[in-house]
Amino acid sequence: MPGVMNKVILRISGSKREGIMSYLQQTIKAVIRPGDEVGYVAECLEIAVVTQGRTLDETVKHLQEATALHLEGEHLAAFGLREKPTLVLTMELDPVHAQAS
Repeated sequence: MPGVMNKVILRISGSKREGIMSYLQQTIKAVIRPGDEVGYVAECLEIAVVTQGRTLDETVKHLQEATALHLEGEHLAAFGLREKPTLVLTMELDPVHAQAS
């Protein structure tokens, strides 16, 4: 996918030579799973963000807000992220098995 990775050249401390290449991610991966008792829990895999909600819509909204608050005022490259990263969500569900009649 174009634009997913962005090359950044970092300077070696004490050296004028540019040499170390680092790649910044465009996405933050998160998993949504059913809560232990009710609702859903969302957890980011690369940054320390965990939230919950009663519905999927509420959980996604809380995840967007919590992620924005966590990254607010931070230098995103320190987290390995490009400017304006997007969330990629995966949902974990228990399989439902058909019952023989």
